[in-house]
Amino acid sequence: MNSLTPILSTVTASFLGSFVEVVEAFTIVLAVGVTRSWRPALTGAALALAVLAALVVIFGPLLTLVPIETLQFVVGVLLILFGMRWLRKAILRSLGVIPLHDEEAAYLKETTSLQAQSTDRRADYLAGLAAFKAVLLEGVEVVFIVIAVGGAHGLTLYAGLGALAAFVLVMLIGLLVHRPLASVPENTLKFVVGLMLTSFGIFWTGEGIGAHWPGGDLSLIAIFAIVSLASYAIIRGVRASNGNPAAKVAR
Repeated sequence: MNSLTPILSTVTASFLGSFVEVVEAFTIVLAVGVTRSWRPALTGAALALAVLAALVVIFGPLLTLVPIETLQFVVGVLLILFGMRWLRKAILRSLGVIPLHDEEAAYLKETTSLQAQSTDRRADYLAGLAAFKAVLLEGVEVVFIVIAVGGAHGLTLYAGLGALAAFVLVMLIGLLVHRPLASVPENTLKFVVGLMLTSFGIFWTGEGIGAHWPGGDLSLIAIFAIVSLASYAIIRGVRASNGNPAAKVAR
């Protein structure tokens, strides 16, 4: 059980985080394919995947040159910052301070923009560029998640399998329904991923500075529970304060 904990948590965090990013990229590529044509959509997406693959090939091996304690500390701090950014946005969305992310709205916005550019002679180029940017930007976050959650304990392969599973699942669902995945509870996923990345970050930062966690890898579960309870308490506290979460958070 102790040995399975980091593997299961790594695969889960990588899968959920990658799933969110792939859904967002798929929405843009789908808009380009449906509005303009599939040639620039697939060309732009393929070029972005090639760039991402090159980044992994170039920078991936460099991680083996970094001492494990240093890698754990640096990755841990980055994960805390990255995870808390996701967590903060998810909390603000749940409180109604910022609007929920709507894939249907994102799809409509992109298709409207592409239709406005349809008379431009560079329309195919602009459409391909939109697909390229979407896949590259979201893909960079996926690469970071895979390296971050898997690199510190030598579980990059498992993290990569989690990301690959997310990619395959989104592609299968998207191709079957041929529409934006608007029914995906994206804010809930981002909230859970934020909790997991923050928990990983705390755990690995501690290991990087030489801390010995009680129970070893099983302490990840306790850290996750504490971060979850703290986040839930923040949401309940703000909601119960004066019935005006937006004003409370602004103060």
